[in-house]
Amino acid sequence: MSAEITFLPDGKSVQAKVGMTLLEASRRSKVHIRTRCGGKAACLMCKVQVAPEAAEGLQPMNTNERLKLGSLAEEGFRLACQAKVTGKSPVTATVPEDPLKSAIRRQLERQQEEDWP
Repeated sequence: MSAEITFLPDGKSVQAKVGMTLLEASRRSKVHIRTRCGGKAACLMCKVQVAPEAAEGLQPMNTNERLKLGSLAEEGFRLACQAKVTGKSPVTATVPEDPLKSAIRRQLERQQEEDWP
């Protein structure tokens, strides 16, 4: 049994087997999710946001994940290294923009605004 996992904003999808984490699925679909701890829920870099209607497509949060995320859990965030596919429904996960890329993008946007006559 498997489920379709879609990663936004890339729009890439992959079939993920039951029990596979979102991090594993992202690697199969060539979507980059930052992580430093190797999937041990230690670095909190692999946060993704999952739409509420897709929640049943993932196993419920374990205690460790809930404690690590704190109030972000209420906003639909999950740790991609801990969120496991159930196969009950498709899942759409939004990968936040890399902070460095975001800073560069904002700087380029400001520079373009300043360059316009």
